[in-house]
Amino acid sequence: MIRNTAAALLTATALTALLGACAYNETLGRNQLLIVDDAALQSSADQAWTQAMREMNPTTNAAQNQRVRTVGSRIVAAANLSNRLSWDYAVFQNDTPNAFVLPNGKIGVTTGLLGLVRNDDQLAAVIGHEVAHVVARHAAERYSQTALTSTGLQVAQGVAGDYGQAVGALGGIGAQLGVLLPFSRTHELEADRLGIDYMAAAGYAPREAVALWTLMAQQRQGSTPEFASTHPSDQTRIAQLEQYISSRGW
Repeated sequence: MIRNTAAALLTATALTALLGACAYNETLGRNQLLIVDDAALQSSADQAWTQAMREMNPTTNAAQNQRVRTVGSRIVAAANLSNRLSWDYAVFQNDTPNAFVLPNGKIGVTTGLLGLVRNDDQLAAVIGHEVAHVVARHAAERYSQTALTSTGLQVAQGVAGDYGQAVGALGGIGAQLGVLLPFSRTHELEADRLGIDYMAAAGYAPREAVALWTLMAQQRQGSTPEFASTHPSDQTRIAQLEQYISSRGW
């Protein structure tokens, strides 16, 4: 009886902590479970960015860097984020088309991506997507989800301090620059939608986002089935982009 009572008390405490960690995100129109604060993530992201700039071969090509900075600044301004975080951009010498964002407002783009996009509208689609991840607090949400799963919901043992320390202990350039952890398919599709809004507000052509993902699909050597991936399939992504853009009259 004592054991059952203790277990019930622990469960109740855990559920109370979880409910207290839920926050409504008006931009997304849904609740988010957040057990790690932005300050803890930003500290880890600062370390990851420093490491990336040291180890990932950033290019000194002035034209490439200025292009990314110009498009990025327009997107950030359109999202009303110019005075939030210390936004910075870098181009990394890598043939694989890719981009990433860290929750401290640092955005990286590869030379492979710059070589793939056919105009600044398509580059804006990428950067809009990355900025959207920050607005949506996807890094904090994904980390919270994974931390709770990996620790067996041990929220009654002081989640804030424990997970804050755990975030700071992440290695490998922010867990391989997966924004500390890979985003889910839901996060990716949310970022697509918000990114479209930002690129449109910045004066870029939203339909170029569809052209971008069509190019991305064409250049892939192989693809992982959607059910086995944290990312939506190219077909799903393109279909949802087309639907959303049409719904907005763009």
